[in-house]
Amino acid sequence: MIDFRDKNMMEIVDIVSTQTKKLKSKEHFKFIISNREVDYKGWIDLAQISFCKMMTPQTADNDTLIMCYEKLNQEDSFHSQNEDVEEKYGAKSTFATIDKNNQPAFLVHYLKALENVKLDTRIRVLNLGVNSGEEFEVLKKYSKNFTNLELVGVDYCSSAIEEAKKNFADENISFHVGDINDLEPLNLGKFDLIISIGTLQSTNLDFNKVFMNIVQNYLKKDGAMILGFPNCRWIDGEMIYGGMVKNYNFSELSLLFKDVNYCKKYLQQKKFRVTVTGKDYIFMTATSIRK
Repeated sequence: MIDFRDKNMMEIVDIVSTQTKKLKSKEHFKFIISNREVDYKGWIDLAQISFCKMMTPQTADNDTLIMCYEKLNQEDSFHSQNEDVEEKYGAKSTFATIDKNNQPAFLVHYLKALENVKLDTRIRVLNLGVNSGEEFEVLKKYSKNFTNLELVGVDYCSSAIEEAKKNFADENISFHVGDINDLEPLNLGKFDLIISIGTLQSTNLDFNKVFMNIVQNYLKKDGAMILGFPNCRWIDGEMIYGGMVKNYNFSELSLLFKDVNYCKKYLQQKKFRVTVTGKDYIFMTATSIRK
């Protein structure tokens, strides 16, 4: 067990980086720190950066804490799975075990986005990439006029849509299996609010083309949008900050910034007021300023 009480943060970061790289999945790295003015946020951040989970600290005495990092299984991630495009997000996939609504870093910013678009002034709501319906679950809980809403969910994965139908028996919610590249066969009409979280950047979509088609053909002129851009990875059940890009072995944000900037400029040209918030998920909200 390493004693960090007489070391500065630069020394600590160097030691933690070296030691945690040696760990195998579920192995522990323990160390001692002072019990005075503990910055738990900083220690949790360091654990995540090291692909570890911080376990509950243990009190050694009045002045000392024993800290423990548990190495995450970096192979336990839907990002690295080679399943077919549809079932990678299916009802029996690793992705299906993720519950974003139990993550404050997601939920708080999503709720703020719903507030920004004035949810209770919207009627027809479309969710593209609905999967099993997590975003609708939040609407159902927080909307003041839920029974007046008409919610429509679309996803490419048939098993996820079947799961969504089981989760929601409400008459004002409908789910459809469909390809976001080609929504025309579904005859969806236009919507007051369109939501898409972590979907439009999928590798099987032509991002710019699909986004423009959605705005032009499915969003009402006085409508609103909520777009969620993942800036995280799900590893061993943990939401780890920083998205991964192909051909990089570290978090690289230029593609994320590019897509966010493109959508913001396009929506502003279409007379929408745009806000960008969030951290692990970047939320863009757009509301019409047309008179």
